[in-house]
Amino acid sequence: MIAVGVIGYGYWGPNLARNFAELETSTLAALSDRSETRLDLARRRYPGCRTYRDHHELLADPAIEAVAIATPVGTHHPITMEALAAGKHVLLAKPMAASAAAAEAMIAEARLRERVLLVDHTFCYTGAVRRIRELIQDGALGDLYYYDSVRVNLGLFQHDVDVVWDLAVHDLAIMNYVLPFRPVEVSATGAGHFDSDRHNLSYVTLFFENNLIAHLHVNWMAPVKVRRTLIGGSRKMIVYDDLEPSDKIKVYDRGIEVSNREQIYSMLVSYRTGDMWAPNLDLTEALQTECRHFVDCIQHGTTPLTGGEAGLEVVRVLEAASRSMKDRGRPVKT
Repeated sequence: MIAVGVIGYGYWGPNLARNFAELETSTLAALSDRSETRLDLARRRYPGCRTYRDHHELLADPAIEAVAIATPVGTHHPITMEALAAGKHVLLAKPMAASAAAAEAMIAEARLRERVLLVDHTFCYTGAVRRIRELIQDGALGDLYYYDSVRVNLGLFQHDVDVVWDLAVHDLAIMNYVLPFRPVEVSATGAGHFDSDRHNLSYVTLFFENNLIAHLHVNWMAPVKVRRTLIGGSRKMIVYDDLEPSDKIKVYDRGIEVSNREQIYSMLVSYRTGDMWAPNLDLTEALQTECRHFVDCIQHGTTPLTGGEAGLEVVRVLEAASRSMKDRGRPVKT
């Protein structure tokens, strides 16, 4: 049994605490939060769990082997560095850090201490996203043309990051996991209607060397919640709707076929309309799968699916998108 401590019991911390408490391979040993009110809630739910107002005390506890950090992004670097120095394995909320330099320092420290560093890119542990990765790896989609995602809702406005760092981070993590290519350039535009320095909606376009293009639309001010992604290929296309209760993935045997490519102005285009099928998916809670994977990596010394390097790649793109938005969409290399 791996003894785990959770630092931060606000929005995401309770979900982490619940999963580590319920896993048969871990035990929830301690919780830390600045709010006494939140700690009171934790004590009622987990009466045998030690609680601390100061996370330094939790990290000083020799019985705790690993920590899950669910605090504001700006605190990730100092808390993670302290946890690694104390010999703890770390599961870290997304995004990994507020800068690539901070992420690199955390990766280096984890290697030095020989500790597991896993970044909480939760969607990569869903049955839907894992199935999309399999379909792409098997070549079922053919040549990849585009990745188009809409991730919008009304709220929650974050006090420490803008909408790109809050919502687009999910799609960047998914893309990093399912696509065999990496973006070489980013162009982003956005608007902050209440704080000009903090965008509440944004459009992010990513360019790849092989003519694949990706577009992400993220928004905190939409009247409805939408979580829909389209992935287009030369053979098949995927519609991934995370809000669908069962058929989250639909695979379409549809597309176009072009003849007479040499004479572009007289080319003939025909449309292919085939069947649609919805594959069976593992519906296990993604966070449960992730927490189990984290414990397994600790016990067997294996590399996490979403380790520090995966987190760093996402942060680099986020930084490039932020620079592009400041210059009204100027393309920035990743």
